[in-house]
Amino acid sequence: MNHACTFTRRSFLRQGGLLATATGLGGLGLINTYAQSAPDYKALVCVFLLGGNDGHNLLVPMSAAEYNAFRAVRGSLALPDGNVQLLPITARNGVPYGLNSGLTALHPLWAQGRLAAIANVGMLVRPTSRAQYLAASVGLPTNLFSHSDQVLQMQAGDPNGSGGTGWAGRIADATRNFNGASTFPPAVSVAGSALFCSGNVVQSTSLLPGFDLTTDGLTAWPDSAAAAKTQGLQQILTFDSGLAMVQAANQVRKDALELNGMLRSLNSGGSLFTPFPGTSIGQQLKQVAQVIQLRGATGMRRQVFFCALGGFDTHSAQSWAQWDLLRQLSEGLAAFYNATVEMGIADKVTSFTASEFGRTLQPSGSGTDHGWGNHQIILGGAVRGGDLYGTFPSLALGGPDDSGNRGVHIPTTSLDQFGGTLARWFGVAPDAMASVFPNLANFPTQDLGFVTT
Repeated sequence: MNHACTFTRRSFLRQGGLLATATGLGGLGLINTYAQSAPDYKALVCVFLLGGNDGHNLLVPMSAAEYNAFRAVRGSLALPDGNVQLLPITARNGVPYGLNSGLTALHPLWAQGRLAAIANVGMLVRPTSRAQYLAASVGLPTNLFSHSDQVLQMQAGDPNGSGGTGWAGRIADATRNFNGASTFPPAVSVAGSALFCSGNVVQSTSLLPGFDLTTDGLTAWPDSAAAAKTQGLQQILTFDSGLAMVQAANQVRKDALELNGMLRSLNSGGSLFTPFPGTSIGQQLKQVAQVIQLRGATGMRRQVFFCALGGFDTHSAQSWAQWDLLRQLSEGLAAFYNATVEMGIADKVTSFTASEFGRTLQPSGSGTDHGWGNHQIILGGAVRGGDLYGTFPSLALGGPDDSGNRGVHIPTTSLDQFGGTLARWFGVAPDAMASVFPNLANFPTQDLGFVTT
């Protein structure tokens, strides 16, 4: 089953194209040259794997005892199988692992120190043991194992609901001073309206990849007639009606048309040479790269982006389906990383995966059921790659990390720790961290160290 992002909180894109928010921005504030490069630039790019990616078959332990335990529980879903192979990697402590061969395009980045894995990440209120979970003696996220609730919580960074804002939006709130006078949207979703990007001050802005906002109906013969139509539209958009909502809507349209021209100009001499795959996630990441390429024109120094890839609710026929989804993810992210290298900002852009939850270690036929903790990947020039961060869970059914008896792993790394590490790298001040991740103080290790400072 494919799950789409269905949040309805303020979308300023109604038929595609990037539209600035109608409240508080007052225009994109675009600079008149593409050549300028904003100093101290940083961007965070989330790729959300909708449906609950099976991290157990993304990252497999390969030391003899752990692999035997993995294979004994996974049964028919154990890798390698007839469809999916394992790509060898080694953590810095010498422990071997295998990556799903769907990640072939990203595999070389591990050895280059640009790709890392974070083990058993999930939503927690505070560190939680099996005994505490079973006794319900510690606060727990509400409605565990529910797609809709956990999508909201993982994007909001709130174990008790959405709270109306997302953790990337709050990061954008906390770092908005970096962007100076620029009023370009600092939080952009290229996968529809996303709670992830909505802050208390910063509003989520949406962009449909490849959508052309060129106004229809303005062509005419002779050219003077077309020019008159265009002039008439400009007069409408700049006319002071005295009505705030009309003025805001007109400003949004003007901004969208201006940005559209900027994006179109990239196709005439300024476009990236890096090829992107034609998949949905490939085109989303291409659009992100194009917006980042405009950083000099927009004056932006801090930007957050949200992408999404659906289809990970693999209750059956998982092996090939997950491999193909990971192939799309890997090829898109590899192209995006290469584009950041081309732009000379690979160490300024950090990309990472997220998902609402993991899957059960014990399969259900040819698929898996809803789980909790999950493995994620992170890449970029600032990543201390070639290593596994966090604590890999015990694979014993009913073991110390199992919330029950099917391998539904209690997270050993909280979303707060994962996101808090990214927020520090991004420039969130220590005294602002509590406003971004209110539960981070509950965890003794607040910086996992997977990005350089």
